[in-house]
Amino acid sequence: MSGSSGIDAPRYSYYIDPKWRNFIKTEMGMEPQAALEEAIRADNACLEPARRAMATLAMHLCRGNNRSHWYAEGGYDPIAEKLFGTMRVDRFLLEYDDDRSGTFEPLRFVPRGTTVVLGLVSTKRPQLEAKADLIRRIEQASKVVPLGNLALSPQCGFASTMEGNLLTEDDQWAKLRLVAETAREVWK
Repeated sequence: MSGSSGIDAPRYSYYIDPKWRNFIKTEMGMEPQAALEEAIRADNACLEPARRAMATLAMHLCRGNNRSHWYAEGGYDPIAEKLFGTMRVDRFLLEYDDDRSGTFEPLRFVPRGTTVVLGLVSTKRPQLEAKADLIRRIEQASKVVPLGNLALSPQCGFASTMEGNLLTEDDQWAKLRLVAETAREVWK
């Protein structure tokens, strides 16, 4: 049996945002690093049957997506080495749609052969990104992860909640066309 399986993992965003790390420590009485390690162990255990079945496993690190708002900010630096190095997935879908997502430098911890799907196109704003900017950012990421292990996508779903985001259906289709056109140009 083979196939693919994905997990949407918004809780990992709590470990990248200083305010949420503080909440974990002060309000929950847990060390953020220990809680992160426990979450990774639990997810790896849950994904193991799919891995044995030869499924392609993917994980999306969501930063929140409700009515065009997000709940976590910060680069992947605080979790990169532990998460990228020990989470047993084939693909990471990462949000990189604006400055609150940090740099591509933490991607140095992604194991060789693992695909990084760069969520460079916002699902929160109707403004269409410039294709030249997307290509430039993909080139920047390829200095850390080989181009053959990169892909492009929107940073999150267009309607993670019933209310959706503040985009029209036409805005959404335009963004999906932009992703496809950019991908065809970069990965000819």
